[in-house]
Amino acid sequence: MKIICQKADLLNGVNTVLKAVPTRTTLPILECILLDATTESFKLISNDLELGIESTVNAEIIKKGQIALDAKMFSEIVKKLPSSNVEISVDENFKTTIICEKSKFNISGQSGEEFLKLPKIEKDNYIKLSQPCFKEMIHQTIFSIAIEEVRPVLTGELIEINDNHFNIVSVDGHRVSIRYSKLENNTNNINVVVPGKTLNEISKILSSEEDKEVYIYFTDKHILFELNESIVVSRLLEGEFPKYEQIFSKDYETKVTINRKEFFNSIERAALISKDGKKTPIKINITDTNLIITSNTDLGTSYEEVNIIKEGKSLDIAFNPRFLIEALRVIEDEEISIQFTNPLSPCIINQIDGNDYKYLILPIRISS
Repeated sequence: MKIICQKADLLNGVNTVLKAVPTRTTLPILECILLDATTESFKLISNDLELGIESTVNAEIIKKGQIALDAKMFSEIVKKLPSSNVEISVDENFKTTIICEKSKFNISGQSGEEFLKLPKIEKDNYIKLSQPCFKEMIHQTIFSIAIEEVRPVLTGELIEINDNHFNIVSVDGHRVSIRYSKLENNTNNINVVVPGKTLNEISKILSSEEDKEVYIYFTDKHILFELNESIVVSRLLEGEFPKYEQIFSKDYETKVTINRKEFFNSIERAALISKDGKKTPIKINITDTNLIITSNTDLGTSYEEVNIIKEGKSLDIAFNPRFLIEALRVIEDEEISIQFTNPLSPCIINQIDGNDYKYLILPIRISS
């Protein structure tokens, strides 16, 4: 194999596929990046058996072939090369020579035939979505997936497509985060759970440019994302995702309209006194005109007031401040609406004008 490409193009491809190189594996070949020049295009491929990434790099292919190179070593070499043309050649013994200006490396590789290729995905069932929109939807929900694998299905997010609606949902047992979007001319009804790791890595690759789109393909066991010069394939999580709609009630005893940023800043300050949000929650007292936030621990006390517009009854309730902070941080609206039923029922954060998002957070029981 022999190819010539620009260092910047090669580095961009390497950085993309590094996201799917496993840190620990029983298959040493997967600690490699596959350099594949067997077709008319030069591709870099990585695969940890759960997530696989393929990135196409603009290159001149002088001699076709493929080689698997240790990902850590290869990526460090590429990062340190001068900003110039890079020539990569491989002999019949898998010895790889990398030349860039006056720099030259000789490293050993492995047969590309031994590398586990990405699964082939039929491109029949798919949707098309704006990349910035999808990036934002992940950002505004990914924080509330479960970390522990007691229920593995909760370590991912539900992608739910019906009629012309595209929803993404995360649940961790204490809260629910939902982002809604609309699709054009969609005929698919799909419910799949995508690993949180996959969505985290995808969000790093997605563009913020408005004219960029991502094509998402679905099978029974895999999901494929086609974007820019990259393809990302992931296994889906198995198991029944919680029926989250059932816990969202339209009934409420108390409803407040509040400035999101003021509320967010007040909770952040109160949380400075709350060492462990679960054991020492912040308390919220809703009066006719104010929402009062207090924290009282052995570190000290804090007191905050935020102006509100209130409908319904006054209320005392307590929360883990982190759960409120993480939801409020990703909302961009100036004002939000929050519904409460009673001190033991979850609050629901809604958009005032529209229905782009919804957040449900369970309170913490406080002794009287």
